[in-house]
Amino acid sequence: MTQRTPYPRVADTPDAPPAIPAAISAAGLTKRFPTPGGGSVTAVDALSFTVARGGVTGLLGGNGAGKTTTISMLLGVLLPTSGRVEILGVDMARHRHAVLPRMNFSSPYVELPHRLTVRENLTVYGHLYGLTCVKKRVQELAEQLDLTRFLNRPSGGLSAGQKTRVALAKALLNDPELLLLDEPTASLDPDTADWIRTYLERYRARTGATILLASHNMLEVERLCDDVLMMRQGRIVDRGAPPALLARYGRSSLEEVFLDIARARGNAGAAEAADAAE
Repeated sequence: MTQRTPYPRVADTPDAPPAIPAAISAAGLTKRFPTPGGGSVTAVDALSFTVARGGVTGLLGGNGAGKTTTISMLLGVLLPTSGRVEILGVDMARHRHAVLPRMNFSSPYVELPHRLTVRENLTVYGHLYGLTCVKKRVQELAEQLDLTRFLNRPSGGLSAGQKTRVALAKALLNDPELLLLDEPTASLDPDTADWIRTYLERYRARTGATILLASHNMLEVERLCDDVLMMRQGRIVDRGAPPALLARYGRSSLEEVFLDIARARGNAGAAEAADAAE
């Protein structure tokens, strides 16, 4: 008598649903900027990676590693010199405007118009994202992010930490499926930063959103991220979950791993750990 396999693989199941596209898929992504002498400098060098839906992926690297350029190409703000980007299954080169309403971006280093109040700024962006109940959504986010007392204040008069929270509110207006965050807790005091991280954890759990997080706060990355992309000189030089990276490099903290990679020590820590295990 032939024994049946009780749990057939997806590939063996005729009626299996199609695979869900990755939230982010980059293939050979390259960006070169011209220099005054007629040459060029390569900011991002042939990146190929995917980010699965529903998780938090960290994008780490020192200053000049190519993180901001990479995020700008994922958003379609910068056109790649070569390579391809798909966001939520959509080719950004051909159909960028079809996917933009499903994603958003936050950075404390991108200023909102200074003369507009916080309410006016959020209202303008709410209309740009096509929201039907802009006033209600702005009020909800103001209450959630403790911005109510700043709503009628000009954005240019806010402190750095207050601007960071407003930038996050702007990024959450359309309940994005994909959220790109560049230093989301920069300039925040430890208590507020911890509150924001908790908010992001709950947002992800509630919506199933995918988050790509660029940060220099290694404790933040260890807490929030399921997966980490490590960049140096425009390339991805390593990848893994935080515990896996710690084990690979034989380090006790992600900051030590970051320093190993940023200072081009390669897999020295991993090699030492392997030697010790033998």
